[in-house]
Amino acid sequence: QVQLVESGGGVVQPGGSLRLSCAASGIIFSRHSMGWYRQDPGKERQFVASISWSDSTVYYTQSVKGRFTISRDVAKQEFYLQMNSLKPEDTATYYCAVDKRNYIAELSFTTTDLYWGQGTQVIVSP
Repeated sequence: QVQLVESGGGVVQPGGSLRLSCAASGIIFSRHSMGWYRQDPGKERQFVASISWSDSTVYYTQSVKGRFTISRDVAKQEFYLQMNSLKPEDTATYYCAVDKRNYIAELSFTTTDLYWGQGTQVIVSP
């Protein structure tokens, strides 16, 4: 059974930093692309960042480029989202996601193709 367990959310002031972690089990970690989404109440879940199974390709939504960094540790079966220079508009519930398919470089945008974490809340407020 696949499990994704997130940690690292919290409350931070604008300009601050947080690091989200997602620990994966039940998959062969090195075969899967993975990433992060976020969701505001009443809105659709939005793509934030992804990293390919080979670590060779990363993608970011435009609004976080230069501020957020996605990475992963295959040995620990964890991946991360380092968030710097946080803004109030980054406030959301953040979800980690792993593509169910093996050896696909781009994270699927079809939600049923993904395993999901439980979500962790990030609040950026003065």
